[in-house]
Amino acid sequence: MEKLFNTRKIRLLIDSDDIDQKNKILDTLYQWRYICFKAANQIYTHHYVQQQLREMLYLTEGVRARLSDIKKDEYGMLSTSRMNTSYQVLAQNYKGSIPMHIMSALNGNLVASFNKMSKALATGESTLPSFRREMPIPFKGTDVKKLRSSREGAVFHFSLFDIPFKTYLGKTGHDKREILQRLAAGQVKLCSSSLALDKGKIFMHAVFQTERQQHELDQDIIAEASLSLDYPIMVLIGSKRYTIGSKDEYLYKRLAIQAAIRRKKKAMAFMNQNSQRQLRKSTIENLMQSEKRYVSHKQHVYSKRLIEICLKNKAATLLLVDQTEKEQQAKEDPFLFRNWGYYGLKQKIERKAEKAGIAVLIE
Repeated sequence: MEKLFNTRKIRLLIDSDDIDQKNKILDTLYQWRYICFKAANQIYTHHYVQQQLREMLYLTEGVRARLSDIKKDEYGMLSTSRMNTSYQVLAQNYKGSIPMHIMSALNGNLVASFNKMSKALATGESTLPSFRREMPIPFKGTDVKKLRSSREGAVFHFSLFDIPFKTYLGKTGHDKREILQRLAAGQVKLCSSSLALDKGKIFMHAVFQTERQQHELDQDIIAEASLSLDYPIMVLIGSKRYTIGSKDEYLYKRLAIQAAIRRKKKAMAFMNQNSQRQLRKSTIENLMQSEKRYVSHKQHVYSKRLIEICLKNKAATLLLVDQTEKEQQAKEDPFLFRNWGYYGLKQKIERKAEKAGIAVLIE
């Protein structure tokens, strides 16, 4: 069966009641993140220098040896494999300061990404990127130990590098709860993932490997979906007609958030610069992020409902009717372009349809 990879952003809490221990663990995670930031730049720098040695045509033949392991190639200039060269640098500099499984995962991910862009670097079409201090901490799926659930699957507990964690899934985390239950039962596999730190909060970007579910679909049945202005999605399958969401239900909260942002910005005119800066960094940015999360959540809900309708009616093909025209209309109308989110909704529909084995055609 075909393998599929799904990524879920899961909020984590440190599983301890000791405030001092929590603060100590959080400080440790921030130290690990800083080490990953430095190590990532070192990995790219070392592999870039190795690659450039082959491009230095002005060196003598005796110096321009092959960039390979001398154990496998008598003319090789490396004492080990290219992958292991950067890992040795990391081990020399950071062993004892950070779990080396993190360094191994980081090295593997970045060497693979460097190899993909090495041709563009060699031809000058791309420059060597640098990494940000806020980069996530990578780890392997096998580093997650003792995964178990409590409170009827509402909370999951596990350890990662001997740090106790528990999940916070919230009221809308049903799909995350389901896939974690399948992980605990051994039905799915956790692949290389990462931990992200954001203003004292911990998030796990978990990558799950699943297999495409086989659904009984009829190749002669076509579902026609239209991303309309009155309803986020209208679906027609034969003589059956469905509407998903409504204009008022979708826009009500989003417009309320935008109104709150405008009120805060107007209030800034009567504040000093320090107060303006604090308001912008706290309240306004939080409201903007809240709007993005709301839109993303609604798009997930609507696209999931659409695929469920297709599966219920055994439709093997999903036709997005007049989608190109709708997107053009949205570009010409500032209100639609700002609020309706056609492109993001279309992307989520395509991803969910692919997982279900439904072909998507765009008209």
